[in-house]
Amino acid sequence: MNKKTEVLDQSAMNRALTRIAHEIVEKNKGGENLLLVGIKTRGIPIAKRLQEKINQIEGINVPIGELDITLYRDDLEKATTNHDPELKETNIDVDFNGKKVILIDDVLFTGRTVRAAMDAVMDVGRPTQIQLGVLIDRGHRELPIRADYVGKNIPTSDKEIIVVNLHEEDNHDEVSIYEK
Repeated sequence: MNKKTEVLDQSAMNRALTRIAHEIVEKNKGGENLLLVGIKTRGIPIAKRLQEKINQIEGINVPIGELDITLYRDDLEKATTNHDPELKETNIDVDFNGKKVILIDDVLFTGRTVRAAMDAVMDVGRPTQIQLGVLIDRGHRELPIRADYVGKNIPTSDKEIIVVNLHEEDNHDEVSIYEK
């Protein structure tokens, strides 16, 4: 892969996340009754950053959950057993029945990850609403899914890949476009 261009540096990413946090607070009339759920891997540190920003804005600590959707993906080989997949490596310590769940991910592409995440959430409980926040929306949807909160829309071609680097995972913050 060849790096084509950097689209967000650390400062731009911080501004985008600050804007998303303000939009979440505005749309939900505060931060009460919310649960931020980061989709593994990079959705989790983004959710934690949004939690901090909402705390700065509203003075409340919105709870966070971590969601592993691996077993809910529709592109995995079918298991030889007849059992439904079990949700593993998910850490949601809050009962979110009756809460507004905001799924957080780094990049929205086809929508299949979000569909899998919604299936996983519904297996754990019954929220009153599921919203979606993403750092990057790159288009190319295969499912009728759209984000409620978007840091930046970056139209891409099928020959391009969006790479999100986060300090928590990669030791620096950057969003770049690469060519396959």
